[in-house]
Amino acid sequence: MTRIPPQNYALPWAAGARAEPPRTGGEREALTAELDWQRRTFELKCTGLPPARLSEQAIPPSGLSLHGLVRHLAGVERWWFRIQFAGQDLPLLYYSDDDPDQDFESLDGDPAAALAAWRAECDRAREIVAAASSLDLTGTVLRSGQPISLRRILVSMIAEYARHNGHADLLRERIDGATGY
Repeated sequence: MTRIPPQNYALPWAAGARAEPPRTGGEREALTAELDWQRRTFELKCTGLPPARLSEQAIPPSGLSLHGLVRHLAGVERWWFRIQFAGQDLPLLYYSDDDPDQDFESLDGDPAAALAAWRAECDRAREIVAAASSLDLTGTVLRSGQPISLRRILVSMIAEYARHNGHADLLRERIDGATGY
């Protein structure tokens, strides 16, 4: 396959665009740095494209798009950190019982607004983690009523981003040929 360079867009994965997580340090530092590295990787996959291209479902028959992934990850950030762990009574983002797949399927909103919502949820999650005195603190999984530790949430979120970064990598390559990170 011939790689088609993005037209009139700077490649976001140039040197220095993303700091490597530290190779030493404590558990909290390692987990939060890895999660932020994964978040930044995802953000770079969405950088440099016109908003309309973020909504392209570029890998048929899959309905995945970068816009849908942004919406999904914003909802996941809110669900785990704010609702499950911090116990905040908030509406779910891009989800309802009547339309559970709206994060991926209802792409009528503005991709820039979805990115802003995702960034805001990431910022709020960072605040919640920073304020927690221990990774052993627990929230409650609403569906089961079982406790879940902040440590487990961080590990789960790293896995969530790693999985979706693979999807984002393939989508970005199909959209404009850009690869890397």
